[in-house]
Amino acid sequence: MTAKTPTRAKASAEQLAAYGSMLEIRLFEEELQRQFLKGEVHGTVHLYIGQEAVSVGVCSALRATDKVAATYRGHGAALAKGVGVEGLAAELLGRATGTCGGRAGSMNVIDPDVGLIGCFGIVGGSIAAATGAAMSVRREEGVAVAFFGDGATNQAYMHECLNFAQVLRLPVVFVCENNRYGEYTPMEQVTAGDLAGRVAGYGIPTEKVDGNDVEVVREAARQAVDHARSGQGPCFLECATYRHLGHSRSDPGAYRPAEEVEHWKALDPIPRLRERLDAAGFGEDAERVEGVQQARIAAAFEAALAAPYPDPEADEVRIFA
Repeated sequence: MTAKTPTRAKASAEQLAAYGSMLEIRLFEEELQRQFLKGEVHGTVHLYIGQEAVSVGVCSALRATDKVAATYRGHGAALAKGVGVEGLAAELLGRATGTCGGRAGSMNVIDPDVGLIGCFGIVGGSIAAATGAAMSVRREEGVAVAFFGDGATNQAYMHECLNFAQVLRLPVVFVCENNRYGEYTPMEQVTAGDLAGRVAGYGIPTEKVDGNDVEVVREAARQAVDHARSGQGPCFLECATYRHLGHSRSDPGAYRPAEEVEHWKALDPIPRLRERLDAAGFGEDAERVEGVQQARIAAAFEAALAAPYPDPEADEVRIFA
């Protein structure tokens, strides 16, 4: 089926929305990094800088009631799915006003109110969670999405879930954020064959896309989501992308060749979209979006820093159904 060519107004509105969402994630992560270095974040964090186009592109194709399961590098997916910057900032700083009352921290955020069924510290945990969620949401023509890294594709239960989802024609979209490294190890050193080729063996439609182009990701996601929602079963997207920083904040990323890092930074999804907006005459609109997002992120972290820590004896723990 050939997609209709969007009108200029619709295209610009979608582009500006995507630009704002990616910028929100980028600015959030940059401020989170600053707060981590100041000692305000307890434990570690896994920053999403560089991969913003994947979660924004995919989540823009979803309904509010659709479900998303993310990874320990899940702040981007959380924000893209609708978790508020205020609540997420407070959560990552361990404050009582956080999305989970300051108790989940960086790797385990959950917000069922917006369809985020969880961020999972277990590698590939999102795959099983989304597959399970798909069994429920298909009753309401819903879709579940699993975000996971290339390293998770070597987990045995990924293949169990692929098989299970295809046999039952579950409405789940598997999104591999292939950033080329499983923690500190290049993918090609530990992974045999082709990722999409593995999945195709189950009869699941697969597509490899430029994960640093939010519009390409969005179009691929729309087709995959429509396929899943219509009862035809799961789809698999392999999104080629790159994290600009190390695996976690304790990792300087020195194992990556400098020329490789520079190559991928030149493909940064945010400047790429900004160039298109400028070329189409929407530069001033983009500047307004930048100002709004900068103010929102600053206010969110200011409020989080002023918020109290949870009281383990007095505060009620919220139980998610």
